[in-house]
Amino acid sequence: MGRLGDKSDYESIREARISENMARMEMLGLRRCAGELSAISSAPSPRAGSVTPRKTPKPPRVLTPLRRSGRLIAAATPPGSGSRRSARLNGDSVQHKALPYRGADAEEEEQEEKSPMYIDKERLRVLQETRCDSKARGSVYDPVLGICCHFCRQKKLCGEEGCKRCGEGDFGQQCIGKTECSSCHSSNGILCRACLKVRYGEEMEEVRKNKKWMCPHCVEETGTKKFWICNSSICLKKRKIAPTGIAIFQAREQGYASVAHLLMDQLKSRGSF
Repeated sequence: MGRLGDKSDYESIREARISENMARMEMLGLRRCAGELSAISSAPSPRAGSVTPRKTPKPPRVLTPLRRSGRLIAAATPPGSGSRRSARLNGDSVQHKALPYRGADAEEEEQEEKSPMYIDKERLRVLQETRCDSKARGSVYDPVLGICCHFCRQKKLCGEEGCKRCGEGDFGQQCIGKTECSSCHSSNGILCRACLKVRYGEEMEEVRKNKKWMCPHCVEETGTKKFWICNSSICLKKRKIAPTGIAIFQAREQGYASVAHLLMDQLKSRGSF
């Protein structure tokens, strides 16, 4: 072991580095700046009787007038000095003019305005060229005449040949290419031909013949078919069930007629929703 008076290698290296840093600070002028700052900070504060030098005053700022809207200026003026005020608030008498009688001709014009609208014939002719290309879901999107399917949410014209709404543009007629629930008559019961077949295994011709056909929502409410529910993505999310997606191939591989039959069997095996 070394003696206590001897310096270790670490201390020798440390002192060498300190010397190098001090020389570098002297070269950069940092030591001089540090001395000046320490002198300023250690200087005595001015006494109570001493006078501190005043700062030179800044030139006054020129203020521009505030911008106000004409409505606020009019509201600030007293009444009777040009401000807008109703005759009833001023205390003046108000004379009401009777509306002229329009007669039966005007009533007939109003009824004609409320009558069903018909689309331009030229537009219908162009739509008919491609409307019947797809009979399942339709091939022409129309935001005016088209009726939205509850499952695929496609607002297309149907591909049925005898549909007066999609074929002739008659708003007062029902689309025969979309289903309608006999119980609720709501948008939940509107399905196109393809969704009706793929998702629920039913044919459009059978639904048309059955005047008491009900949508899956109403079937579930009546309790006639247990575990028969609407399998649209919106309704399944409300039940906190993951949407099935394109599950028709899986359903047919397992021998089911539609996705609804596959889902019904899965819910039965669980015993609940």
